[in-house]
Amino acid sequence: MGRLARLAAAHGVCTSYEPAPGSTVEVPDETVVSVLAALGVDASTPQALREALERHAQDSLRLLPPTVVLRAGSAVTTLPALPEGTVLRVITESGDTLDWGPGATLPLGAHTLHAQAPDGRAAHATLLVAPDHFPAPRGRGAAGRGFGLLVQLYSLLSSRSWGMGDLADLSDLADWAGRVLGADFIQLNPLHTAVPSASGGPTDPSPYRPSSRRFPDPVHLRVEDVPEYAYLEGIDRERAESLLGRAAALRGAVLGKGALIDRDAVWNLKREALELVRKVPLAPGRRAAYCDYLAERGDSLEDHATWSTFAELHGPDWRSWPTGLDDPHSARTARTRREHMERVDFHSWLAWLTDTQLSRAQQSARAAGMPVGLVHDVAVGVHPSGADVWAQQDVFAPGISTGAPPDAFNPHGQDWGLPPWRPDALAVSGYAPYREVLTSQLRHTGALRIDHVMGHSRLWWIPEGRPPTEGAYVRYDTEAMLGVLALEAHRAGAAVIGEDLGTVEPGMREDLAARGVLGTSVLWFERDYAAGAGAGADADAGPGAAGDGGEGGGEAPPLRPERWRADCLATATTHDLPSTAARLSGEHVALRHRLGLLARPLAHEQAAAATETDEWLAFFGRLGLLSCGTASGEEDAVKAVYRFLARTPSRMIGVWLPDALGDRRPQNLPGTWDQYPNWRLPVADASGRPVSLEELAATPRVHELFADLRTALAED
Repeated sequence: MGRLARLAAAHGVCTSYEPAPGSTVEVPDETVVSVLAALGVDASTPQALREALERHAQDSLRLLPPTVVLRAGSAVTTLPALPEGTVLRVITESGDTLDWGPGATLPLGAHTLHAQAPDGRAAHATLLVAPDHFPAPRGRGAAGRGFGLLVQLYSLLSSRSWGMGDLADLSDLADWAGRVLGADFIQLNPLHTAVPSASGGPTDPSPYRPSSRRFPDPVHLRVEDVPEYAYLEGIDRERAESLLGRAAALRGAVLGKGALIDRDAVWNLKREALELVRKVPLAPGRRAAYCDYLAERGDSLEDHATWSTFAELHGPDWRSWPTGLDDPHSARTARTRREHMERVDFHSWLAWLTDTQLSRAQQSARAAGMPVGLVHDVAVGVHPSGADVWAQQDVFAPGISTGAPPDAFNPHGQDWGLPPWRPDALAVSGYAPYREVLTSQLRHTGALRIDHVMGHSRLWWIPEGRPPTEGAYVRYDTEAMLGVLALEAHRAGAAVIGEDLGTVEPGMREDLAARGVLGTSVLWFERDYAAGAGAGADADAGPGAAGDGGEGGGEAPPLRPERWRADCLATATTHDLPSTAARLSGEHVALRHRLGLLARPLAHEQAAAATETDEWLAFFGRLGLLSCGTASGEEDAVKAVYRFLARTPSRMIGVWLPDALGDRRPQNLPGTWDQYPNWRLPVADASGRPVSLEELAATPRVHELFADLRTALAED
């Protein structure tokens, strides 16, 4: 092994990867050097290589690594071998001092470990004591199974929305779905704070490229539900009523005229209304609650509100701000924050209001009988110009973007435009940045979906200026990443669902399942590769191997329902895939043809899609899932899809809410930007007519689908 390869291995940088079993691709040396540079390691010259290897050899002599993990039940630990006679003491989160030795029981938590060796060496580290297993989801059905709704909140407007779905709509949806449908959960899109628009351009509507994963976006607020709104008087009341009228026009344009959801227009109205509400003094109890929130969120909230204020002053990209403001700890930043403290407090207040309405939505879900309630989604990363990267620059890798390597479904790879965390910086910090993201997301939820959960093991790093094909995998401390996740999930009593579609290294799914992390299984991708000839590159990849946003193929027969894994969220589709009605009708192929996205002639793609659909329908027929042995229509076929999911042992069954109406339009079409209105479509019926929450709740087709699903679950 050459020096560069040895140095790369020492820092978790992989110099090759396998796009398919038996196929190895070497990573270019230039990529390895760039990735190491982003980790603070100079490998640009032979001398630099020698010096970097020498430094690593010295670092390896440390008594303790920066973070040590202990699984409380099994005693599995990452504590290295220590000299005989080394004394270990633990300072717990609560300030107690405990000896760590044979038979010692340590409490769960993030503690400080001190080591004193007989030779005089001493060291300290963060000690993460985590449970062995994650909490299990609770369902109302037999064996704790249950079903719920999958919905993009912005897409579900009520007759009171301000042009997009909001948190009051979520409360109403949860109340209705829990009481009437018997649903156990509602899985949402990420509600993270978005990066605002720049120079009059539109805000990036993707919920998966947020400014911050630590705070929800106030665009989701229902302004009239803020208690102080009721006390507006005089000109402010008149202005607020005028804004309500303009909001009604936005709502009417979407629901009545089929306009796209305009997030920027909605926020402009809500921001102005909230600025009016802000003038109303808080009652003493409300003031005390707000102060408690400020104290609880501390510096993180102040940094977030400061970034939001500076973004209003200088644009949303902190990298172009005046000198000094690009550093959250500079004297100029502190001075400018003081000068604009009223606006900083305004943004802190918005975060508090959003948190309170999120809390109310979860309370509504639980009061309606949902044992899980809300399932929040944690995006895999954040926007490079956003608040989190500005505030935590030391833990993000500069000049690097995450993505995915080339595979059978994306031969050019993927670049997500999201800077990754530095694994070394995470370890030095005791994984505090990740702990904070998790505690923020777990405040008001019964389960958490982790986007691209494979990132707990490795991420594909792409140096700036290089294509996704010239990236490299960088490894993370899986034991520490999962330990943090297990610890915070345990504290919140929340289950965890890992989005494990796409390329997954061998053993990862099994390791997650052994600890109680649920996977994600999508019907069309679940095929019996062991039984099919020509299974190809994905034969050993396991469930969901079709890839992120990829299309399943007919190279192997459908996997029988009883052979599905039990510990998963089973769905018919996702936000990145065609709806069930679109797939059954072939509309997904027609859409891609209209946009020029097909790789093969239209007739070829249509024939392949029809063959796959016919194969599944025939399979449903043989299983007795179709009312007449064959599909009598689209609605019967959609019901058969969910009857099939009910027949699997899956712990959670997710119903894509647009499927209940026959909506044919995907919410997101990977590979497009301005060619398709990603993340801006309201839920619609089979004809494409937008449907309000009130209409949806009164639609017979919706009730029939869920009644059929409840019956299927009861019979299983």
